[in-house]
Amino acid sequence: MKTISHHSALIYVMVLIAASDRVMSEKEMRAIGDLVKHLPVFADFEEHRLVHVSQECASILQEKDGLDAVLGLVKEALPDHLRETAYWLALEIALSDSRVMLEEVRVLELIRRTLGIERLEAAALERGARARYQVA
Repeated sequence: MKTISHHSALIYVMVLIAASDRVMSEKEMRAIGDLVKHLPVFADFEEHRLVHVSQECASILQEKDGLDAVLGLVKEALPDHLRETAYWLALEIALSDSRVMLEEVRVLELIRRTLGIERLEAAALERGARARYQVA
């Protein structure tokens, strides 16, 4: 199995959740770009590579057992201290278009289990992400 960088792994997680309902919305794509542009974890990532990395992930997802392949690459590439970050990024993308589809919930659970995020940690991250998108 090939290996990927931690930057690619984080981008793969965002692409995976955005593609989980078979429709990558404009809001989701914009959110991925904004997160890559502004988060400290991507400070040393060459932003012009975002499209290539995203397409690479989408290509793997099209293959037989692509979901398992992407999750395996992500798990292998992410150090423990970035696993919660990856789950939070997935939540941000899922919530970015104001609707979380059942498919996205299922993929979030797969990501959570694959990365070994405990339920209590996941609940805290989920609550924080939801609070960010509350409207009056």
